[in-house]
Amino acid sequence: MEVDLSALEANLRLLQERAKGEVIPVLKADAYGHGALPLARFLFQKGARRVAVATLGEGRVLREGGVKGEVLLLGSLHPLEAEEALKWGLTPSLSTLEAAEALAQRAKALGLAPRAHLKVDTGMNRVGFPWEEAVSALRAVEALGVRVEGVYSHLATAGEDAAFVEVQRRRFQEVRRALGEGYFYHLENSLGLLLHGGENVRVGLALCGLVPGIGLRPILRILARPTLVKRLKAGDRVGYGGEYVARGGEWLATLPVGYADGLPRGAVRWVRGPDGALLPVAGRLSMDQTTVRLRGPVDLGAVFEILSPDFGPTGLLAWAEARGTIPYEVAVHLSRRLPRLYLWEGEVFARVG
Repeated sequence: MEVDLSALEANLRLLQERAKGEVIPVLKADAYGHGALPLARFLFQKGARRVAVATLGEGRVLREGGVKGEVLLLGSLHPLEAEEALKWGLTPSLSTLEAAEALAQRAKALGLAPRAHLKVDTGMNRVGFPWEEAVSALRAVEALGVRVEGVYSHLATAGEDAAFVEVQRRRFQEVRRALGEGYFYHLENSLGLLLHGGENVRVGLALCGLVPGIGLRPILRILARPTLVKRLKAGDRVGYGGEYVARGGEWLATLPVGYADGLPRGAVRWVRGPDGALLPVAGRLSMDQTTVRLRGPVDLGAVFEILSPDFGPTGLLAWAEARGTIPYEVAVHLSRRLPRLYLWEGEVFARVG
């Protein structure tokens, strides 16, 4: 698996040009399968002020990997997580007074100054203090000695229901007016920024280049060399169930990657050959292997592109559409057993696996 950090940087710059404030890279779920630790190291080198993850465990991985910059936990802090969040120097999100109380108590015991962002629910109804109660919630949290540095909410229907986006934005603006300046406010996600504009924004989908049509570039591709190349006889059947039946004379390559590596069954229908030509997958995708029909023989040193950094039939969006899902769901299931190479301007920035 190759991650193009030059494309990542170009995406970041494009998003920074569109935003009126700070662009916060969201690296939850191992940066949506792309690798959170190498991306965090790179993004901080490129001037990111903070990154965001979902869970305390994800934040701990970054700290253990040497990341020193601010790491915001987007998942609502549970009271039992307060001490560990403090010890690792993570910035938690508060949605309940119970969590705020636990954070304040453990901070006092450890001799630390607690700080957090306040999560406000403007209509998604997952986590957050009700937006109508934002003032009382903020006062209660700050009365405990917790320094609230930021206040934020999350859009539920960006890219789907523009009218409800505006409802949430109006509610958030009311919260902002009531609380006053002096806090770091952030609301927009990737599609919120790209479709509606925004000030301080949190981006994951767009940062990974998975929004077509505006100049963003996907940053991920998967490459493989064949372990076997053979010519089929008429009547030869390929793979489980023998669904592909050879007419005779076709060349077949076996690539050592399959659904255990995160390739979605039924969605991977094409592979790009060494010359860039589209080659059809022959037979069912296996756990560890994919069989591809060739135009002619190739040697075992040939490189095939299974996942392409574009919006064509071998791209991540095409895989997601074939499965009737979103690209995030496909990306987060890419297996860690795939060796990963991170490239910036043609040079190796990092290797994993």
